[in-house]
Amino acid sequence: MSSVAMQTETAIGNNAAELETSRPFFSVRDMHAYYGESYIVQGVSLDVRKGEILALLGRNGAGKTSTLRTIARTDNPQMRQGEIWLDGMPIHEMSSFQAARAGIQLVPEDRRIIQGLTVEENITLAKVAPGNGWNLEQIYESFPRLAERRTQEGVTLSGGEQQMLAIARALARDLKLLLLDEPYEGLAPVIVQEIERILHSIKPMGITTVIVEQNAVAALKLADRAVILDTGEVAFAGSAKEVLDNAELRHEYLAI
Repeated sequence: MSSVAMQTETAIGNNAAELETSRPFFSVRDMHAYYGESYIVQGVSLDVRKGEILALLGRNGAGKTSTLRTIARTDNPQMRQGEIWLDGMPIHEMSSFQAARAGIQLVPEDRRIIQGLTVEENITLAKVAPGNGWNLEQIYESFPRLAERRTQEGVTLSGGEQQMLAIARALARDLKLLLLDEPYEGLAPVIVQEIERILHSIKPMGITTVIVEQNAVAALKLADRAVILDTGEVAFAGSAKEVLDNAELRHEYLAI
């Protein structure tokens, strides 16, 4: 091969690599969703790269939880327009079950721990779905509190331990996009720090996280990027640092 041809091939390879790293891993395009006739999610668009943490923020009633539920393809709210793409897959064409199989896991505010099952049974049940999720050894290594309570009924755990169990169940499945709804609510600071440690540890594995959290400062310090919603629309999209550094923006949309 001539030197020119080799240089051309190298340039093409480099360009392809740059395109791959710059291309959003997860994208939402002009997403609109309704509860009945109530227009809740109003044209939301966002991009997240692989392994990033996105803080989805806004005042109460801004549409944050509804946006997460729409992304996860739950029945309510109903998505009527827009596109959702994850790793090249058209999530907007899928049901909630199919979206979960594609790698989207929603950890709702109420955590949905299954009554009557132990910690280990809750995790094992999550592993029934096909895919390459974490095994029990990996989970217990990252969540030593759960290892200590593996035979305890899941619903009898503390709030923080239940949140860890909910995240562990998501990791037990073939996870690409983790959606967290108010994970810090009511938790002691030491538990919040432990959850943050877990979220940082999964970043190098390519797991992308979208976190909705009323403790906006904590979420912003954790996140790479931020999107602020105001009455169902995107009011700001940029780096988390921009929001932390902009007191006027925080006061207007987050009241902090």
